[in-house]
Amino acid sequence: MRFRRLPAGAGTAVELCVTDRHDGDFRVDAPAAELAERRRNVFDGAWTWLRQVHGSDVALVDSPGGRAGTDADAAVTGLLGAVLCVQTADCVPIVVVGEHAVGVIHAGWRGLVTGVVDRSVEALRTIGSNPLQAVIGPCIRPGHYEFGADELAQVEAAVGGVCRSETVTGTLALDMAAATTLALRRAGVDIVDDLGFDTADERFFSHRVRADGGRQVTAARLVTA
Repeated sequence: MRFRRLPAGAGTAVELCVTDRHDGDFRVDAPAAELAERRRNVFDGAWTWLRQVHGSDVALVDSPGGRAGTDADAAVTGLLGAVLCVQTADCVPIVVVGEHAVGVIHAGWRGLVTGVVDRSVEALRTIGSNPLQAVIGPCIRPGHYEFGADELAQVEAAVGGVCRSETVTGTLALDMAAATTLALRRAGVDIVDDLGFDTADERFFSHRVRADGGRQVTAARLVTA
């Protein structure tokens, strides 16, 4: 597990955690008792988890564990102690920090096209002032993400910039971290910290590279500083 703590306005901070395969499988249909224990090892308390559908819906969380099981790809809260999470195995997990507010986003390429980042940042602004920073967690990197030209054009149009690259074999690829960074900056987030983790690395679950069924989790909560 990798933990970080970020300032979130006077008197508050955001704690975030990124897991890998050694921390266990965090997919939402994992055995309930095992999943509950793994979550406790990260953060105590009720978790808001999502049934991620590669869309742009955002859950506004106003109670610990509120909106758990919602069909959505992002969640935001201004509630101290509420744990938000997204589970991934190649898509981009994002934590966005605002003044006394935090959000988590699951960004696949379809989500980027439908505006999940814009909608999440907009929702965060309804409960706090402008976001201060975003953190990008483990995701697939372009070396192992061959991508079609038509779909790539859709992503670049949506994020407002170039995010094409090449795979290790020289074929056209999508750089998901670059695309996500463009989307965040377009939404008004100036500070983007990419942790640099590649899910092609065997430390992580990867659906694309190894057809893994497991999922790592990126979780965050707002706490008193």
